[in-house]
Amino acid sequence: MFILHGSSRENGNTEQLTNLITKDVKTTEVHLRHKNIKAINDQRHESTGFQPIDDDYEEIIKEMLDHETIIFSTPLYWYGMSGYMKNFIDRWSQSLRDKELQFADKMKGKKMYVVIVGGDNPKMKALPLILQFKHIFEFVGASFEGYIIGVGNTPGAILEDEETIQQAKLLNESLK
Repeated sequence: MFILHGSSRENGNTEQLTNLITKDVKTTEVHLRHKNIKAINDQRHESTGFQPIDDDYEEIIKEMLDHETIIFSTPLYWYGMSGYMKNFIDRWSQSLRDKELQFADKMKGKKMYVVIVGGDNPKMKALPLILQFKHIFEFVGASFEGYIIGVGNTPGAILEDEETIQQAKLLNESLK
């Protein structure tokens, strides 16, 4: 299982919830805040196409493609995914055109999960973000397996969201 952590905070609420979901499950984790991923320079319509970029993106995407199950873990930042996560996903446009990577073929059938924690009524206000992830996964032929949205605004507050903690434990059992 591969986990993409999109939080800017070390061991924040979203990471804590994701850790509960993946307890005793073998994982490979990437904390995007520790990686250098440059924003996309859209070169789709240029004669030379996308040019190589000197950052950590290619290393991460290759590692992600080696896994069948992927968790996208992001706080709800201004009612969307974190900037770290958005930069990473935006670069998929580049990966789709990289013939050596075989991104489109390798993404087909992968199992995708989303974990979101926010503080302003996230169980309702994060639903458009869930829909965005659903469309992203459908576009690349991946299977959207499920999501968990938790409530937590201050450090550690997610642990007080008993309903979400129960959902996390159930998902953990199904992932083992």
